Amino acid sequence: MAGATTLAFLIALEVAARHYGLPGPMTNQAKELVFAPASGPLLYAGLALTMVVLTWRERRIALAAAVGIDLVVALARWAADATVTGSHCFGNGALWVVLGCGVVAVTRRTGPQRVLLLKGAGLGLLLVAGRKTGDAWLLITSKTRPAVLDPYVATADHALGNPSWLVGRAVEATGPVGEHLLDWVYVQLAVAAVVVALYQLRKVAAERRFPRHHLVRTFLLIGLLGPAVYMVFPVVGPVFAYGTGAFGTGGEEWAIANLWPHTPPPISAPHPFTYDGVTPRNCMPSLHTAWATVIFIHSRTGPRVLRWAGAFWLVATLTATLGFGYHYAIDLVAGVVFAVTVEAGLRALDRGWDRSGSLLVAHGAVVFTAILLSTRYLPLEMARHPWLFGPLLLLAMASVIHGYIRTTRTWEPVVAVPPARPEPRLEAA
Repeated sequence: MAGATTLAFLIALEVAARHYGLPGPMTNQAKELVFAPASGPLLYAGLALTMVVLTWRERRIALAAAVGIDLVVALARWAADATVTGSHCFGNGALWVVLGCGVVAVTRRTGPQRVLLLKGAGLGLLLVAGRKTGDAWLLITSKTRPAVLDPYVATADHALGNPSWLVGRAVEATGPVGEHLLDWVYVQLAVAAVVVALYQLRKVAAERRFPRHHLVRTFLLIGLLGPAVYMVFPVVGPVFAYGTGAFGTGGEEWAIANLWPHTPPPISAPHPFTYDGVTPRNCMPSLHTAWATVIFIHSRTGPRVLRWAGAFWLVATLTATLGFGYHYAIDLVAGVVFAVTVEAGLRALDRGWDRSGSLLVAHGAVVFTAILLSTRYLPLEMARHPWLFGPLLLLAMASVIHGYIRTTRTWEPVVAVPPARPEPRLEAA
């Protein structure tokens, strides 16, 4: 059922993208079997997820086959003097091997072994397909939502002190080193998620089954549900609406004014305005923040190095989203609430819905909706009374986090500790 639903969703996005004269997620993914992929590390991350169901010998064979195919493809491109149009010149081999695992499962495996191998191949393909699905979603938002609501978010963001302008100046002061580090963290978020997921799935091959809940499920669901909110609340971000675009040029003709990051926008009555038909409306909520949040949550059960890595990725992602002008602060607050609510919903579904799970998810949904409605209909009041609305926003977010921690702790199994046996007493002679 889940596989059929996913396939139907991919077909629907393919048709929608074709309607606008561009290839959809399925076409773009198929191209990466031959052409240079957009993200080689992501394809190898998908292969790593597939390999959790393999034995160590099979993993070595799969990795060697992927690298070998990449070398052959690279030599063929070099011999043909082909121009590499993708972001990476490697990764085709990883995709071929993941597909090969699916073929082997159907043709050479039976029973539980076939099911397990198909699940592994499906997990790897879902990760890479999720990237293409997100690209298609963003294309649809740019084509169907010409008017954006940035003035509302920028005005309401005065309640939090317009931190995008402050962090933007700080990142600018760090120079190329800080910018390149944050950009790498921002772009490779999916790879960081796979590192945490591999720790969670490390026993799959030995136990011959997947755990009931793991990071990849939440990661993919966030990517599926989040863009639907973009259709309701289209926002392009401060670097576009109040700056020169993500790469310093190209956005001046559409921007309201060239203010970011040195001059905060003035407080005035907001109104929608038309932006170009290319830039995604992907700000509210910040899905990078949502993904970094669930990476942080799932890394808490790992060893110390994984916990530190999860905390670093969260802080660096928040800094990048604000410092590059991709998001307003309210986007980040909404992203945290969105992530915690989705994570709570999946955990409640796994254990069976009860009153505590329903209340937790309902609380997160109400807070998330309240943030959207307040930003849309009360931006001037929020900007004029920052000492009231700023703490209210943070307290609302904190209430969802606190509710999640308190509720999920009650869901943890209680380990019974046997009482200590009394030491025998020696009688004095």
